[in-house]
Amino acid sequence: MSSHQRIKQLHQAFDDMLQLQLDQAVEHLLQGPKYQNPKNLNRYEHKVFSQSGEDGIIAEVFRRIGTTNKVFVECAPGDGIENNTLYLLTVGWKGLWIERNPKHLRAISKNFMRRIKEGHLSVAQQPAVSENIESLFRKASIPLEFDLLSLDIDGNDYWVWNSLAHYRPRVITIEYNAIFPPGCQWVMPYDPRAEWDGSSNFGASLTSLESLGIEKGYKLVGCTLAGTNAFFVREELVEDRFPDPFTANHHYEPPRYYLTARKAGHRRTAPTHL
Repeated sequence: MSSHQRIKQLHQAFDDMLQLQLDQAVEHLLQGPKYQNPKNLNRYEHKVFSQSGEDGIIAEVFRRIGTTNKVFVECAPGDGIENNTLYLLTVGWKGLWIERNPKHLRAISKNFMRRIKEGHLSVAQQPAVSENIESLFRKASIPLEFDLLSLDIDGNDYWVWNSLAHYRPRVITIEYNAIFPPGCQWVMPYDPRAEWDGSSNFGASLTSLESLGIEKGYKLVGCTLAGTNAFFVREELVEDRFPDPFTANHHYEPPRYYLTARKAGHRRTAPTHL
């Protein structure tokens, strides 16, 4: 065995050990009393193409409330390989990706050319901001009550959701800033030119998003174990399907960003049939 092969083998062994430790950490977390409620969404976390367990939670939410049009919108889908809606596109949904990064846009155009040509995927080459979000929806012929909106734009997420006046997606998954504990009202000041600088200055606290959700007729039904994304469902759809109380105090998960390093199988690429 060459030295290069040996180094590669050692790297793989280290990676496997890390994954085992992360899997064990999740198993330990799920032993807590909060997660024993059969309605709790964290037990359904599963990564297909999402950053952590969002794919599994989204699937479980729609298993409980059903779908209507199977239309999604995702703001900042990256290069299309790791986001909250690629798995939905894979299983027959259609929708809109709003992306500002030219490098990511080139990758999307290359890897998802057929889906774009067939009309299953629209791509808006602009930043998602309060001033343009509804016009981008209209241009892509998004229904007023589409099934899923995913917001993960590392900054103005709160303000983009706040600006929706005519569109009422049935489910919203939105990034929250988990360094702020429940009870803290904090929102990053709005700046349409804002880009994440890698610091803690992004987005909004979960409590602030809970308050916005109440104003707009949504209930907070869960968060990822990694403390990255929160899930809101329109209040008339919640009934007894999700664990209450629907508060930040109950559903908050702290910043366990190390869990986003968990892998599920091989390195991701765009599905070839797309």
